[in-house]
Amino acid sequence: MSTIPVVPSTAAAPTRKIVAITAGLSQPSSTRLLTDRLVADSVGSLATRGVTADVHVVELRDLAHEIMDMMLTGFPAPRLRTVIDAVGSADGIIAVSPIFTASYSGLFKSFFDILDNAAIAGVPVLMAATAGTPRHSLTLEHEMRPMFSYLRAIVTPTAVFAASSDWGTGGSTNASTDDLAGRIRRAAQEFSALVSAHEQAPAPMSPFGDFLPFAQQLAGK
Repeated sequence: MSTIPVVPSTAAAPTRKIVAITAGLSQPSSTRLLTDRLVADSVGSLATRGVTADVHVVELRDLAHEIMDMMLTGFPAPRLRTVIDAVGSADGIIAVSPIFTASYSGLFKSFFDILDNAAIAGVPVLMAATAGTPRHSLTLEHEMRPMFSYLRAIVTPTAVFAASSDWGTGGSTNASTDDLAGRIRRAAQEFSALVSAHEQAPAPMSPFGDFLPFAQQLAGK
């Protein structure tokens, strides 16, 4: 898991924690490239709202063995435990998967399978995907959105799909909302609005939090 110090924090500005999960299998990958562009636009949009961003990028490729081990044993390795905790404490999640055979990757799905069902409940999610052909674009709506709905996440209305042909559209600020740069910008604005308004739920109270040792009870203390 890498950390990107994108916007220096100030005492007056609120800070939101964003975890970007990218499931690309190659290095470099178009999935990571799309992730980085979504992060950059989201951080910029948050900055216009007076919010700083603490961004952590998770490459699932580096955690593949730990994810499978946890699926088999039920226990996460320390490095995976750190990532799971980061996701559970995030104010927003950017989730990007490559599409294989008309579905998100098995590695992407396996990671969300090992999370507790309530881990991202109420957390804003910006979902995105990459593929070689636009024919896979509906996977975001038919498979990925239902998965995040099941996990009770708050998913942005705009999802971003990037086919190989999309990478030639450039990143001009005058880009149409129908090209890749425009879709990224629109999704990032929706995501930043949700993230800036997100408040972490209070940690559940331990049933033993007010435990008084029996010796103190006998002593009347």
